[in-house]
Amino acid sequence: MPSSIRIGNQHLAIDVSSLGAEMQALTSNDGRSWLWTGDAAYWAGRSPILFPIVGKAADDKLAIGGTVYPMAQHGFARRSEFSLAAFTPTMCRHELPASAATQAVYPFDFLLAVEHAVEGRALTVTAEVNNRDARALPFGLGFHPAFVWPMPGAAGRPHAITLDNEGEPALVRLEGGLINPTPLPSPFDKGRLVLDHAMFEKDAMIFPKGAGDGLRYGAEGGPSLRFQFENLPNLALWTKPGAPFLCVEPWHGMAAEAGGSAELSQRPYTTILSPGATARFAFTVEILQ
Repeated sequence: MPSSIRIGNQHLAIDVSSLGAEMQALTSNDGRSWLWTGDAAYWAGRSPILFPIVGKAADDKLAIGGTVYPMAQHGFARRSEFSLAAFTPTMCRHELPASAATQAVYPFDFLLAVEHAVEGRALTVTAEVNNRDARALPFGLGFHPAFVWPMPGAAGRPHAITLDNEGEPALVRLEGGLINPTPLPSPFDKGRLVLDHAMFEKDAMIFPKGAGDGLRYGAEGGPSLRFQFENLPNLALWTKPGAPFLCVEPWHGMAAEAGGSAELSQRPYTTILSPGATARFAFTVEILQ
């Protein structure tokens, strides 16, 4: 059975489940809750870890070296039981090693570690992938945290995403869960995007490049969250129209392209990790108000 652990300090409390090493709650000391509750009427996820793929594979089948394997959307890590490898009052580290179950669909030896750590009013979530195999390890890695929309105490106020780099990154959309690589005009204006549920009637908004390594999600004149990304060049924003949450998703890897190769190594932004090497990916979210 999954177990849950709590870390925190005088500012924040974080609950993390062993199932998927998934954050279950992010609460500030004033009692405000910032993370989506996982209400299955809309979406049961809260902050899943995406590995070894981000997004879908055509027909939920993935090719590795020409051999076809079944692979569900966003991979298997989010449905896997992690073990607790380290714990302090302000940090917990969960690990998922390769097993017979993972190797049946992803024939590699690896270790995926996910660490949650709080400092001040900020939480950093880090994923490390270690290649324990004798071959190069192809994979995608993504974070999928969902935050409340509207933010606490900000009902009725406009909410916006503001990119630190003031960029206007091109948008791509999904077709049947797969990437249509044709770029569309950016919805950002000098780095700012005022959110509207109608934007998500065609599923996620995906920005393969140009969104930068930091942004702010917040309510006009109200609370906001500041994000910093490490080794996460792709950004997606997603909700179900009318649902009271917004997913701010930094990725290194994306869904397969419509009409593209089934090979994992050919998916956009796939990491190819040398034997013995470790790759690190992280995001920090800080409560500003």
